[in-house]
Amino acid sequence: MKDLITAKPLYLQNERFITMKIDICCVGKIKEKFFRDAIDEYSKRLSRYIKLEIIEVADEKTPENASDVVEAQIKEKEGSRLLSKIKDDAYVISLAIDGKNYSSTELADHINGLGLKSISHIQFVIGGSLGLSPEVLKRADMKLSFSKMTFPHQLMRVILLEQIYRSYRIINNEPYHK
Repeated sequence: MKDLITAKPLYLQNERFITMKIDICCVGKIKEKFFRDAIDEYSKRLSRYIKLEIIEVADEKTPENASDVVEAQIKEKEGSRLLSKIKDDAYVISLAIDGKNYSSTELADHINGLGLKSISHIQFVIGGSLGLSPEVLKRADMKLSFSKMTFPHQLMRVILLEQIYRSYRIINNEPYHK
């Protein structure tokens, strides 16, 4: 169902309509202008469908040739920061190489299905260069993988936003590139 004024998809919850809120919780700031421009563009496009917020937490400097222990400590610190931003009532989707693979239409169906189940807040979580801590992965309601390949975490924000945008085009039966 659509609100004709805002054109945002709305879901019925407790006898009132609500708009989906999606957060992208991520480690580190985007330094490259071309990534920031792409993120801004997809954020603008998504604003007609959802309430979007990008939540950044500080990253830790990883020394070259860091030991497994040091890397685990870094992931724990970054994970603790991420967990402090995750809401109790949110459906949490962590991006992880060993997560579930979806096609674009399957992701759209999943997001739409969450809304139909009265879930109004989704938080996607993107880790830093070392990935996510076990504690963050444990908190996730779902682990999502875009590929078995490793991508820079800055680029994953752009890819994720594009796929969320594509999902809402599909959900609203609007044209999208196949």
